[in-house]
Parts: sequence; structure tokens; C-alpha cells
Amino acid sequence: MANTSALDTLIELAQRDSDDAAKRLGAALKGVEEAQQKLQMLLGYRADYANRLDQAQMAGITPFAYANFVAFVGKLDNAINGQQEVLKHATYKSELEKTAWQDSERKRLSYRTLNERAAAEALKIENKRDQKMMDDHAARTVRRTNS
Repeated sequence: MANTSALDTLIELAQRDSDDAAKRLGAALKGVEEAQQKLQMLLGYRADYANRLDQAQMAGITPFAYANFVAFVGKLDNAINGQQEVLKHATYKSELEKTAWQDSERKRLSYRTLNERAAAEALKIENKRDQKMMDDHAARTVRRTNS
């Protein structure tokens, strides 16, 4: 039974590792979602600002105002590029965490399978012992009745 106890301990540790990995994966996926939302917000803001620039040009705009519009659109483009890098990094991190979680789950399930096999083997041995005891008892009973 020491083997079963060791497997139970390994299963418990693997479960903790798996739970921790799942939490890290959840946080990483949340980071990806937040990065995507910020990127979409920036893209929407840039599109809105570009529309305003087009409307201002149609209505007539001073060179100074035009330069400010263009400079601000450039800053938005830089922010968008930066946010795309943030999203790329968050996605990479989420893939790493997903792999780590899958590995920890695989380990946990393999320990559980070993434990189930050990329990099945122990049950099989116990059933054989019980069968032998019943056979011995039946044989003794038959010998007593025949004597």
C-alpha cells in the first residue's frame, strides 16, 4: 500500500501543478484579450481621427492644423505598432502557458492511470485470495461431510 500512498501524493502534487498552470493560462488569456481590446480601440480611434482629417480637409484647414492632424495620426500609428507588439508577446506567453498546462495535465492523468491500475491489481489479488479461501472452505466442508 506504500506504493498507492506515493501515487496519491504524486497525484495531489500534479493536481496542484495543474491548477497553478490553469491559473497562469487564464491570466495569460486575459492579457491577450485585453491587448486585443486596446488594439481595437486604438484602430477605431485612428479611423475616427482619419475621418475627421478628411472632413477638415474638405472644409478647408490651415497648414498648422493639418500638420497637427498628421502628427497625431503618426503618434496613433506608433501606439498601434506598440500595441501590436504587446499583443504578439501576450499571445506568445499564452501559448507557452497553454503548453505548460497541457504538460501538467498529461502528467496528472498518467499518475491517476497508474493509481487506477494499481488499485485494479490490488482488487484482483484480493479477489483471488477470497476465492482461494472460499475454495479451501468448500473443500474442508466436503471432506467433513465425506468422513
